[in-house]
Amino acid sequence: MSPHADPRRKNVSDDWPANMTATRRTGHAEGGPDPTSPGIEQIRGGGETDLLAVNADLREQVRLFEAALQNMNQGLCMFDTESRLVVTNRRYHEIFDIPADAIARGMTQHDICAMLIAQGCYPPSETLEWIEEATRAALQSDNGLPILRELADGRVLSVLYRVIQGGGWVSTFEDITEQQRSAARIAHLAHHDVLTDLANTRAMRLKYLDLIEATDPERPLLAMCYIDLDRFKFVNDTYGYATGDELLQAVAVRLRRNTRREDIVARLGGDEFAVIHRITDETDAPAMAQRLVDALSRPYEISGSLIEIGASVGVTTRPLHDVDIDPLLHDADLALRHAKAEGRGTFSVFDVGMSEAARARRLIETELQVALAEEQFELHYQTLVDADGGRIIGVEALVRWRHPERGLIPPLSFIPIMEETGLLLPLGNWILERACRDAMLWPDHIMVAVNVSSEQMRQRSFGDTVLAVLAKTGLPARRLEIEITESSLLEESEVPQSNLAVIHDAGISIAMDDFGTGYSSLSYLRRFPINKIKIDRSFMKDAETSADARAIIRAVSALGTSMGLTTLIEGVETVQQLEFARLEGVGQLQGYLFSRPQPESVVTKLLYDDRLQAASEQ
Repeated sequence: MSPHADPRRKNVSDDWPANMTATRRTGHAEGGPDPTSPGIEQIRGGGETDLLAVNADLREQVRLFEAALQNMNQGLCMFDTESRLVVTNRRYHEIFDIPADAIARGMTQHDICAMLIAQGCYPPSETLEWIEEATRAALQSDNGLPILRELADGRVLSVLYRVIQGGGWVSTFEDITEQQRSAARIAHLAHHDVLTDLANTRAMRLKYLDLIEATDPERPLLAMCYIDLDRFKFVNDTYGYATGDELLQAVAVRLRRNTRREDIVARLGGDEFAVIHRITDETDAPAMAQRLVDALSRPYEISGSLIEIGASVGVTTRPLHDVDIDPLLHDADLALRHAKAEGRGTFSVFDVGMSEAARARRLIETELQVALAEEQFELHYQTLVDADGGRIIGVEALVRWRHPERGLIPPLSFIPIMEETGLLLPLGNWILERACRDAMLWPDHIMVAVNVSSEQMRQRSFGDTVLAVLAKTGLPARRLEIEITESSLLEESEVPQSNLAVIHDAGISIAMDDFGTGYSSLSYLRRFPINKIKIDRSFMKDAETSADARAIIRAVSALGTSMGLTTLIEGVETVQQLEFARLEGVGQLQGYLFSRPQPESVVTKLLYDDRLQAASEQ
């Protein structure tokens, strides 16, 4: 007798299949109502027609039961109190991939399971004894929960056992392989970055605890490398976001190849990554950082294009006593900012002085926001002079910060910070409008040159913004000159080109600033609507002692003349430099020899004095 048998209970096989057979044969089930009851007498009294109707009714019920049984989504086996099979369905055979005649009524569960194991349905780890014990435990449990069984082919079944009234039990088998895979995928996505499949920040924090708790006496220190990709925005803007995504995936591959299996490699978001690992001593961390910089800076072949980027890395180390990851992230981020400030493409190791520098920087960022809101900025202007007649033909607008406590602050002290914090765009627009308003106070022949940042040029509406400022202030387009740098054009996207076309078509002059200090200036002169070349002051500074500097000034001046472009040289501070510039054919001059940058009120007086002098000489 089966371990589930109960001598006080009637055999299920005596109750159901036999009863059903009896029902089909006589029209009533054994153990059913008394044949002498009024209901049966009425049926008998109704004659053969009524008896046939009852049998037809029962046959229909049996047919419906068979249809339901054979069309269940779950496989089903019913066993009696002797653990012998009473009934099964088609789905059970499909799940285990066994023929219809492989099992028959009356077989014990032991025989069925032995047959399934012999046919390789279950993996070797699941023995006959284990299956029978699991069945016994499930039938005796009160929790009503299914158990999971893995098949040899990797599928997973959810098996539910139910004791039935009168003895025996029913087991149902559901293939939940896809649900399990979906659940595993959801769990994976909860801890991994969707694009790169690296750990996400949540997983990084969990793995960090495992890393510091792991026993590894040979590596008693912890190191973090905080990584930021250089020029990634350029890739997105130039090649598109799909290429940018492929690049991030390629970066993830290189990070895995250059780290150990136990290291934490995570994507923090955007183009920022982190590597956390155990190290032997503090010299290991810089070595790892340099290896990552070198690996990530090699060219990538993405969708048929060869793409070159770089990587900046912030490094910090500490003993394994701190379970809080946030200070580690904070220090590595500060080191990363220092590396980027040093020129990118390198790494920087955290030291305590960076915390003080960061605090000072945050203070400046806050003060700059206040300065922008309260208009603490002001414009100073430096004159542009015609080389032949020596007359002032225009001015260049230069921004200054009038700090309430520290006084006048030059642009190099705050412009880079504003660029990184996103404040440079509203400041640039303010400079443009203020310069145009000031220019309306000056003689009609004086033009004003305004420097435009790369961020402004990347704004799709910037060309229209310039035209709107002219309309608002009333300044004629011929009196405005927009100065751009080569960095504004390096990305070669359609946005800067479109903005330059709008500006040029309106009659506004476009000047290339700092000419000669970039990479592809000559090609820019041919491809973009440039009207003026501004030769960088560094060449004039070296002209008296360097033949190369003089040769470059001479060549650029000749190039401008041949292309019909105006040439201006910056940094003229001596009479000798003035004479040299005139001798080489430079058209316009700028420098301390003529004037330093001055407030609007001083420049206005200077411009009108120059006009009066010019009129008196005529």
